Amino acid sequence: MSVYVVKEGDNVDRIAETAGIPVGELLWANQIEYPYRLAVGQSLLIPEGPAADREQSRRELYSFGYAYPFISRETAEQTLPFLTDLYIFSYGFTEQGTLIPPSSDDTWLIRQAADAGVDPVMVLTPLGTDGRFNNNLVTALMEDRRLQERLIWELGRTMTEKGYRGLDIDFEYVRAEDGPAFAEFTGRVRRVLQVFGYPVSVALAPKTSPDQKGLLYEGIDYRLLGEAADRVMLMTYEWGYTYGPPMAVAPLNMVRRVVEYAVSAIPVEKISLGIPNYGYEWPLPYVRGTTKAQSISNREAVARAIDHGVPIRFDETAWSPYLRYWQYGIQHEIWFEDVRSIQGKFDLIREYGLLGAGYWQLMNFFRPNWLLMQEKFRIIRNN
Repeated sequence: MSVYVVKEGDNVDRIAETAGIPVGELLWANQIEYPYRLAVGQSLLIPEGPAADREQSRRELYSFGYAYPFISRETAEQTLPFLTDLYIFSYGFTEQGTLIPPSSDDTWLIRQAADAGVDPVMVLTPLGTDGRFNNNLVTALMEDRRLQERLIWELGRTMTEKGYRGLDIDFEYVRAEDGPAFAEFTGRVRRVLQVFGYPVSVALAPKTSPDQKGLLYEGIDYRLLGEAADRVMLMTYEWGYTYGPPMAVAPLNMVRRVVEYAVSAIPVEKISLGIPNYGYEWPLPYVRGTTKAQSISNREAVARAIDHGVPIRFDETAWSPYLRYWQYGIQHEIWFEDVRSIQGKFDLIREYGLLGAGYWQLMNFFRPNWLLMQEKFRIIRNN
């Protein structure tokens, strides 16, 4: 497969003819719908037939993604064939060690994943009854061994009863003083759950050095957590975020720095790269503390460019597409992911020999991503 960037005057018929493929194949691969409009600067995936040499050059990839239980059945059905595991978000807990289930029933999604040969993985977060991350819960858990034992027992019981096949620990805003105990807790969970054959993974804030300052980073010890868990995922996204200034969600130059540090502290065969499946749209001018960006799907971002007749630009440093348009006297700026930016992340996985790719999150199906993945990797399946 190759990537074509749309130029002024292009249309789907001309692009397909030049590429030597049926126009229907071009439309399907890129989810282009009638009336088949394109944006200048839009990246298109050009499908190619199977080739033995490409098959031989592909390596195995552990592929997973996070999904809320309220994901649509259609999106789940479209996505599951490309996954090894499905991480279902999420269970919180109380200071008494009781699990707080997701706001929507997860039973149907567990069953649908298992039916597709994909292992459902429970995600544990320090979400309180108000549905927010609470690092006070983390501190209470780290300071009380009996509380840990109750929570671990609850985890094992619930996972067995519901049919989960693994656990992902996503503790954010861990205080520096809780960092060592958090790693010990992760190792304790792993030792218990491995008796049942359940692997334990942990999500890591995107650090670039061991002494990086900030509440998001200080309690996350890459070396200790890498030793404690079976697998880790680098949360290499959210540089551009809801309350921050307009910028790429996952700029490749910054992602690379995180990977470079991670592989110095954790075995590469344990590391998966986090990849965003979304973008953000900011109203301009950006005012710190006031401006709030809205999440937008990759397909919606392209549709904005088409509807407003503006080109999609590409930042060569961040290796990410962006666009600007005016509506009702307000200028908007969008950063998102396209075929080129995702290909850059896959190339990084291959370059460093990482275990896999993890997606936040799977609420929208972006077909070019999965076709590109299949071109470069053989997805590890559990069935």
